[in-house]
Amino acid sequence: MSIHNHSSYYITAAFIAGIVLTLGYKDVYPDLERRFREKIRRNRSPVPHPPPGEPDHVRLEDRSKSVAGTSKRSAQSVTTVYDIKEGIEGAIGNTPLIKIKSLSDATGCEILAKAEFLNGAGNSPKDRVALSMITMAEEEGLLTPHSGDKVYEGTVGSTGISLAAICRARGYLAHICMPNDQATEKSDLLLKLGAVVERVKPASIVDKGQFVNMARTRAAEHTADPNIPGRGFFADQFENTANYIAHFNGTGPEIYAQCGGQLDAFVAGAGTGGTISGCALYLKPRVPGLRVVLADPQGSGLYNKIKHGVMFSSTEREGTRRRHQVDTIVEGIGVNRVTANFEAGRECIDDAVRVSDGQAMRMARWLVEKDGIFIGSSSAVNCVAAARVAKDLGPGHRVVTILCDSGTRHLSKFWAKTGNIGGDDSATLADILEFKD
Repeated sequence: MSIHNHSSYYITAAFIAGIVLTLGYKDVYPDLERRFREKIRRNRSPVPHPPPGEPDHVRLEDRSKSVAGTSKRSAQSVTTVYDIKEGIEGAIGNTPLIKIKSLSDATGCEILAKAEFLNGAGNSPKDRVALSMITMAEEEGLLTPHSGDKVYEGTVGSTGISLAAICRARGYLAHICMPNDQATEKSDLLLKLGAVVERVKPASIVDKGQFVNMARTRAAEHTADPNIPGRGFFADQFENTANYIAHFNGTGPEIYAQCGGQLDAFVAGAGTGGTISGCALYLKPRVPGLRVVLADPQGSGLYNKIKHGVMFSSTEREGTRRRHQVDTIVEGIGVNRVTANFEAGRECIDDAVRVSDGQAMRMARWLVEKDGIFIGSSSAVNCVAAARVAKDLGPGHRVVTILCDSGTRHLSKFWAKTGNIGGDDSATLADILEFKD
């Protein structure tokens, strides 16, 4: 074969191969180009940042390799892991511990407050309790989601609000019985959350019409009526030990971790008694020398129970009771009976501080004026007692207390009497602690 024929053969073969390669590359080229462009985009894209309020969890991995004959180069792979919660229940717990600067400066102690008003369902420590009671009832077969089961509770407000929100999230309805002298914004909020609200006259616990007894009755009536779907479940926050267990498993461990185990006193009020008992039972064995102190409003008998072992209040004298069981404008804490939740941790409580309405109102004003902290009445009582304990301990100690809920739930009652803040910040802490009604 001549050189000319060889050349023609090669040219023809190359031409045919070119056609084949072109047709094949035409099919795969779009996919190759897409992958190439995606790779360029990924390399150029910055590491995403979490939205405001979300923790930025970053994991760093050292993937350095030493190559023989070359210098060692370090490279780190950064992976962002978002902390996504499961429903509104996931926003309960892990609340921040904040330093109250004005009280710390005034006492020489570090006064820290667990910001329980930042719980995400009902915005109070009762979120923990409500979730615990409902979860335990489900585990025991007493509640079934989306079955018509209804949760009944007697409450002055905060527990009802937490129950109403969590019931909606888990497939239940809530029926709340409460005294008709509580702040109206609480019952208004309950209605907006879809709860049935039954306001009853204030009465002693021995009265069948008392708000807790009424809730128990309504739950029994529901269960007994074949014409009403589902069952009635009486949550019973005062006697249901799921209450203090929620704080033993949650609030107490969180405080311990946030303080690094270093605190000298824990101060809290008691209504049901769950918060102080649960936290005390967890903290006391783990913090040597810890003092647990009850903050009690005027008219409550728990102060005397801790101080003298006898449940008695001066408002119980014949002819002296002006309102009902606890003669105070403070809502949420103070009671004249020992509940199962309070009794669970009573032996861990070392002392008690009595706080008057006047002191609570002045403390609430102080915290707005000095720190911009707007709290409700029970939180104000806690802060008065925390400041008193800090003064008694002396400078250099750490005192932890609870900020229960926002002042927005106390506008029509506690804050109506406390008044507006007019910029007068001349009061001293001594003026508050030494104030006599």
